[in-house]
Amino acid sequence: MPQTLSFNLVHIIFSTKHRAPLIHDDVLAALHAYMAGTVRKLDCECFRVGGVADHVHLAVRLGTTKTAARVVSEIKTGSSVWMKEQGVRNFAWQRGYALFSVSPADVGALMRYIDEQKTHHRKRDFQDEMRAFFEKYHIGFDERYVWD
Repeated sequence: MPQTLSFNLVHIIFSTKHRAPLIHDDVLAALHAYMAGTVRKLDCECFRVGGVADHVHLAVRLGTTKTAARVVSEIKTGSSVWMKEQGVRNFAWQRGYALFSVSPADVGALMRYIDEQKTHHRKRDFQDEMRAFFEKYHIGFDERYVWD
């Protein structure tokens, strides 16, 4: 019987709309757990979810039949509804997202990076973090459109 086998590891990053700090500590862990559950329901593997008050990072192994766009859309849509159900009024994610492919050999480093978000963001804000990723991955971008 034929098989389709893959290991497509991606680092997904997106922020709240206008980077509003709406993900408070009292809901942070539950939101991350909700997002991980959404990933798993899509037959993908969620290695890690983390972030701070204005954005999230996910380390996800995409399932063989799932597109990155569909996975991100499902995560954002479901978690936005969930946040509103938790009483976070006017919650919304930014329209776009960043997604980078990561070598399976680097999964440990990616998980450590996600785990250290609070420490990391004492020194660097979301926009500077994203500019560094764009440079690292050689992605051209237009400042007028990337920060919605």
